[in-house]
Amino acid sequence: MPLLLTDPDVAARLDASTAVAAMRDALVAAHEGRLIAPPRASAVLEGGRLVMTAGHLADEWYGFRSYDTFGHADGEQLVVLHDAGDGRIRAIAVGEEIGSRRTGALGGAAVDLLARPDAGTVGVIGSGRQAWTQLWAAAAVRPLRAVSVFSRSAARRAAFAARVRAELGVPATPAESAAEAVRGRDVVVVATTSERPVLAATDLSPGTHVNLVGFKQRGRAEYGLDLLARAAVLATDSPAQAGAYDPPLLLAGDAPRDLGAIAAGALPGRTTADEISVFVSVGLAGTEVFLLDRVAALLTSASS
Repeated sequence: MPLLLTDPDVAARLDASTAVAAMRDALVAAHEGRLIAPPRASAVLEGGRLVMTAGHLADEWYGFRSYDTFGHADGEQLVVLHDAGDGRIRAIAVGEEIGSRRTGALGGAAVDLLARPDAGTVGVIGSGRQAWTQLWAAAAVRPLRAVSVFSRSAARRAAFAARVRAELGVPATPAESAAEAVRGRDVVVVATTSERPVLAATDLSPGTHVNLVGFKQRGRAEYGLDLLARAAVLATDSPAQAGAYDPPLLLAGDAPRDLGAIAAGALPGRTTADEISVFVSVGLAGTEVFLLDRVAALLTSASS
């Protein structure tokens, strides 16, 4: 029988360092052509869409992740891992943890590849699950010294800061504005549901690295062209997915660099300490399955 994992199983077994390492491996595998990762596909249904991403790691596994956009409070995602040799299902994950930790770990890989080596302070705009996993992963690749967080809800940003202190052991404070949260910070995470810019480029210090996680299309983006104009390095985890958005991704000119090519050493990332770097997270397909494969391997080795 295949392994069946729920959110508590994933949370108990998948730490940030393992997740980030897996996503770096996935990025390189996609760049080298070993991970086949086509853009996501969706079916329009009454009241929402059913969305699927799929991936195939050559000679090892293939699988998919499915989720919907119906907005159910208790909605769940499904990730299925098949063995490439015989087609059998090796593992199934039901819930939100694989998906959110995968997105956070891709952001952590971006911080590791693009932020200054001495980066230790983070400003966060947003206080939800995605904001948390971005910070969770960033703490695995940089020794964080301070975190500030802003969101529209004073209670939520206070709770987020308290969680950072309790679970990550990093001093954290709620901020009264987005500008206050990001000024003077080495790394900035923007993970909101806003369809309008929440970050002003003028509030960023030279040398800042920015992870953008929320809406990112023309006419519907949590950032503006002012940020892109300041970016010396603009990267994404999936150029194919970035080019498949409809409406198109909000860009200022040249297409973003492939983060996998940077990880593989085929393209440069940051070249000076004062450059502003920006990572636009679009969701490299197959990475949830990549992560499920790693968790399944951990469980198998632990039981043997």
